[in-house]
Amino acid sequence: MDSFNGLPLHPLVVHIVVVMIPLAAVFAVLGVVWPAARRKLGIVTPIVAAIALTATPIATSAGESLEKKTPPSAVLERHTELGDQMIYFAAPLFVLAVLWWVHTSAWFRENEWVAGRVPALTRGRSQTVITGVLAVLLVVVAVGAVIWVYRIGDAGARSVWGG
Repeated sequence: MDSFNGLPLHPLVVHIVVVMIPLAAVFAVLGVVWPAARRKLGIVTPIVAAIALTATPIATSAGESLEKKTPPSAVLERHTELGDQMIYFAAPLFVLAVLWWVHTSAWFRENEWVAGRVPALTRGRSQTVITGVLAVLLVVVAVGAVIWVYRIGDAGARSVWGG
């Protein structure tokens, strides 16, 4: 299925990615730098990142179907290449959002069943190191994902509207 209601599926589905990737990135960065936001957002960040991750290959596949019906151009080829690489940002964003949520969630620390099975590595000084590494990775991937969405969108707009 490469169309919906007579419209190409790609420009419809791509809007899910264009909204959800930056939203997941903003939520992730807020969760890293603002503990109150982290507590309020909770599992929302991983859910938004999961939606973005799910929509990414759908948008890519729909884009490849649309590309076959479009006259070739260097700008379209660039858009396609960048779009194919989005999964390499969406997947780590999701994985890191889940890891951050699990690592910082009070429920996981206070739940006896979980706490009894968590290795000692996640306590004390090691926990500080793990928190720092996860925080840096999450922020770097979040920023990279937003930049990549911008680059893909810019190339896509140029392929449609010229420029």
